[in-house]
Amino acid sequence: MSEPSPLRVLVCGTNFGRFYAEAVRRRPGYVLAGILSRGSAASRAYAQSLGVPFLTDADDLPAGIDAACVAVSSSISGGRGTELARALMDRGIHVLQEHPVHLTELTGNLTHARRRGVQYRLNTHYPHVAPVRAFVEATRRLVAEQRPLFVDAATPVHLMHPLVDILGQAMGTLRPWRFADPAPLPAEIGPQPFRSLHGVFAGVPLTLRVHHQLDPSDRDNHALHWHRISVGTEGGVLTLADTHGPVLWSPRLHIGRDAHRRFVLEGPGTGRLGLGTTAVVGTTGSFRTVFSDLWPEAIGTALDGLRAAVLQGGDALRAGQYDLAVCRIWTDLAARLGPPEIIRPATPRPLAVSDVFPAPGGLPGDTTPRPEPAPPPAGRAAVRPALAGEPAGPSPETASARPADAAAYSPSAEFFDLVAAEHTATSSAPAVAALLADADLSTGPVVDIGAGTGLVTEAVARARPDAEIIACEPSVGMRAVLTSRVFSDEDLRARVTVTADSAPDLDLPDRISVVLLCGVLGHLDAEGRARLWRRLTRRLAPDGLVIVELMQFARPLVLPETRLATARAGRHRYEWSFGGAPDGTQDAVMRLHSTWRVYRDGAAQAEREVRDSYRWTPFGLSDVAAESGMTARTLPTRPGAPPLAVLTRTPGSPDTAAGPQLPHTRPASDDPDASPSAPSLVSFSTDGQDTP
Repeated sequence: MSEPSPLRVLVCGTNFGRFYAEAVRRRPGYVLAGILSRGSAASRAYAQSLGVPFLTDADDLPAGIDAACVAVSSSISGGRGTELARALMDRGIHVLQEHPVHLTELTGNLTHARRRGVQYRLNTHYPHVAPVRAFVEATRRLVAEQRPLFVDAATPVHLMHPLVDILGQAMGTLRPWRFADPAPLPAEIGPQPFRSLHGVFAGVPLTLRVHHQLDPSDRDNHALHWHRISVGTEGGVLTLADTHGPVLWSPRLHIGRDAHRRFVLEGPGTGRLGLGTTAVVGTTGSFRTVFSDLWPEAIGTALDGLRAAVLQGGDALRAGQYDLAVCRIWTDLAARLGPPEIIRPATPRPLAVSDVFPAPGGLPGDTTPRPEPAPPPAGRAAVRPALAGEPAGPSPETASARPADAAAYSPSAEFFDLVAAEHTATSSAPAVAALLADADLSTGPVVDIGAGTGLVTEAVARARPDAEIIACEPSVGMRAVLTSRVFSDEDLRARVTVTADSAPDLDLPDRISVVLLCGVLGHLDAEGRARLWRRLTRRLAPDGLVIVELMQFARPLVLPETRLATARAGRHRYEWSFGGAPDGTQDAVMRLHSTWRVYRDGAAQAEREVRDSYRWTPFGLSDVAAESGMTARTLPTRPGAPPLAVLTRTPGSPDTAAGPQLPHTRPASDDPDASPSAPSLVSFSTDGQDTP
């Protein structure tokens, strides 16, 4: 049976319509046939950039258009989107229309589609966003296992329609539903951003909190938060923390009691006390990722629904009964809440996580619990994997001699800068440059260990034109890019020495001003880490600095495989996924997995897929500080970036710092760089921009 022909799709509108156009271009089975808009210069230029026809009138449509995405406001928002949708259906074109649409108009559109023999779908969009889909699927499994006891939901008023759809899909039904009016607000308490009401949804008790304020000219930018939903059963609570993730699972806390009514904390029947209090499923990306990946993919899923309806045929009005019911519930809720308060606030000042958690890794002596961070974003810490079929990291026998087989990183060099360049430019480079602005570099060179392709090396050179830099990189592929970067710049060529040295047996100068430790130590065993640290501290100047960038987890944990980055180059789209779990063969060690996929021209299947798996020992900043005997201070970085810190000698410490004794390691006298009396050090690990 031959594959159906691609649907030729017209996109109407160039505001939210740009996400529709991107979805059509990426999704297999669709061809972008043109852009229809009112005729602004920006819209015309956008169509030209895509290489598609630009149209301003539905009467001028070329023949052969199969479907249209109407991302133009309907009358409920003061636009003519519904009028346009019906004009397109009159031409035999199937329509996917962006919400919101009034119940009366939706009924008319479905009836119109039935008359014209075409398919019509209303796209509430957010139920198709990947984290919401994960929540919906998990809720279906949960309510099949246990009876739901409550639903607690919160939404901004302009996203209440999609919220009803999310709840309906998650619960598997809408009926029965009924709601009470919200309680009146006493006049003397002043304006309240939220209104709350109670009711029953799918037969389950519902509490709904609505941010009931709206800037008519800029709805999305002034929502206090987006969708937040919790579904509870006797076994625990499943929570969608935000429309864009993550999803949380919190098992039910229940502690047995003995005959004296005391908690039973040990012994038979206490196995469930070992459950994690809350598990985080999935990760959060940047808002840029929402726009570049999550939203186009969600629209692609909605397009697939329209395509399936087109292939199956049938009565659009009959197929739209669920959408009509969702719209009725939304209309009922809106009527009970009444008109939202009109606000016109100033531009908000979003805060970074570092403003709220200035020391995400914790400092020595700080015992405050910290939230478990997400897997590392695209920085040197995770985009430098060994490739499939190559050594997967050091064996215990060779780890102390080298961090990993140098060849293991060479094939991945082609992918490195696709995601690491942005991370470096927005996080590592500014922080390091600010730190080094006033640093004394007269006592020796800056040594960048595991310099990768030289992104941070170059940033240091730009920040300090007087710095001599030694960039150590054992991987042939990575070093080739590093050397090319150095040789292509006359200034770098004069000041940067590139070496093939690997830790811990580096050829180091007698004195060092600054050390950049970039993800080497997690590959080494305790002996190798101690040996490297001894050699560095013997040479570090009294006022010297050690800059470390850490993974975003300080101990072994399960990291569900998650796509963390997408990049484009020419006709290729590159996707990077990352995950990991504790290594069952060795304590305190993880097995990390990384996958690169290369797609050509929007193809559904990758033309290349590169996988790797390697061992990694996680560390936190508090471990680094305690084991090194130095003072740690975190550096400000952008939200979501790996923790970045600087270590300096503790006041009063000797020039050749020594840390606590490490039992069961090689005696210090076996180290040719150590003095006869120098004690071995406990492991000191950083990982960051240059690790695999």
